[in-house]
Amino acid sequence: MKKRAFIKSLPIMCSYIFVAMAYGIMMEESGFAWYLSLLVSMTVYTGAFQFVLITFLSGGASLVTIALTAFLMNSRQSFYSLAFLDEFKAMGKRKWYMIHTMTDETFAVNTTLEADMPKKERQDMMFYVALFSRGYWMLGAVLGGVLGQLIPYDMEGIDFCMTALFVIIFIDQWEKNTSHRPALIGLAVGIVCLFIFGASSFMLPALLVTSGILIAMTGQKGAAHE
Repeated sequence: MKKRAFIKSLPIMCSYIFVAMAYGIMMEESGFAWYLSLLVSMTVYTGAFQFVLITFLSGGASLVTIALTAFLMNSRQSFYSLAFLDEFKAMGKRKWYMIHTMTDETFAVNTTLEADMPKKERQDMMFYVALFSRGYWMLGAVLGGVLGQLIPYDMEGIDFCMTALFVIIFIDQWEKNTSHRPALIGLAVGIVCLFIFGASSFMLPALLVTSGILIAMTGQKGAAHE
C-alpha cells in the first residue's frame, strides 16, 4: 500500500519539493533560518500562504492580520473536506491528521482513486498520500533554507510547476471520466471569475459558483429519478 501511495504521490513530489525549496530560499533571504522554515511548514502547511507569511513576518504584521488572511486564502479547503466526510469519519484518530493535511494537491490526487477500491485500502491510500506529500514539502523547505545559505539561486518562475501539476491532474481526470460537464463548468467559471475578481481573489468565488451549479445539477438529477 505504501508503494502504491508513493507512486500516486509522485506528481505532488515533483511540485512540492521545488516550490518548497523556493520558499525555503526566500525565508533564508529574509533572515529566517532553515529550522524556522521547517517549523512553519509543520504548523501552517499551506504553500500559498507560507509565501505571503514571509512578507508578514518581515513587516511585523499583527496576528489578527495574519489570521484573517490565512482564513480567507485557505477557506476553499473547507469545500474539499465535504467530499471526504464519510472517509475521514471512518478513519478514527487519523481524521485529525487528514484534516490538517488537506491541500489542493492531495484533494486532486484522492479524487483519482478508483471508486471500487476496498474501503480500508482507500483510507490507507489517502493517509499515506497525505503523509508523503507533507514530507515532500518539509524536505523541500529545509533544502531550500540550507541551499539558500550556500548558493545564490534565481528562482523566478519556479512556482509554475504548481500550475503544471494541476494541468496533469486535470488531464488524468478528463481521461478517466466519461462525463466532462463538471470539468468544463469548473473551467468556464474559473475563467470568468478570473477576469472579474483578478488572479489573487478568484479562487473562492469560483469554487462557490461551481459548487452551487453542480449541487443544483445533482438535485435536478435526483428529482428526475424520483
